[in-house]
Amino acid sequence: MFKIAICDDEDTLIQELRGLLERYAAECGMEFCFFSYHDGSELLEQYNLEYDLIFLDIKMEQLNGLQAAEAIRRMDRTVGLIFLTSLAQYVWKGYEYRAVNYLLKPVRYSVLKLELDRYFAHYTGKDEPFLHFSNQTGRHKVPYRDLCYGETSKRNVMLHFDGQEQVIYKTIKELAALLCSQPQFAQCHQSFVVNLSYVKAVEGLELILSTGERIPVSQPKRKAFMQKLTDYWGDML
Repeated sequence: MFKIAICDDEDTLIQELRGLLERYAAECGMEFCFFSYHDGSELLEQYNLEYDLIFLDIKMEQLNGLQAAEAIRRMDRTVGLIFLTSLAQYVWKGYEYRAVNYLLKPVRYSVLKLELDRYFAHYTGKDEPFLHFSNQTGRHKVPYRDLCYGETSKRNVMLHFDGQEQVIYKTIKELAALLCSQPQFAQCHQSFVVNLSYVKAVEGLELILSTGERIPVSQPKRKAFMQKLTDYWGDML
């Protein structure tokens, strides 16, 4: 079952769009579960990290769709976003938040079907592994592929991903146990766990990442780390 949220300040449009989506689900043999919201602030207050796709009106009074999309992308990198608008000039702004596409109001079924066919053809959704955590800034859902590295920060760990730094309330030992079961992660230092796909080079006891950052490799962990990195690079060839 796919969880689909519709956020629009016009209840009539919500009902019309839901009817079109139910028609699509029936034709394609799919099952949709719907969640309706009338403002971006309402959507964020009740946000569910299990949403697969969100239809988001751009122009709403309290918190518009662009502001809501910005907040959503800070905590959820995988959910699909399709903007709803009657004003095409807002569309390009929406792509800053990795929108799937946009639909002009009133929504026509032929256009909706085309967009949904395109979306589900490339859908990975819940099949893609991700890290889900909460901290003082909110809830976060980050695909493993986007995690660059984690480092000890006081008693917790600072995660580095997609230009962000977020604290996860785990020790580096707990994070390593969680991530290093995946082939692309390895612990290079007692204080660092790194995504091997971001490692560009090794210079002595330092890793050069594709982001330009440098992180240490400890002497006790170097041999095991280099073996895992070599195996990983070999699998990539």
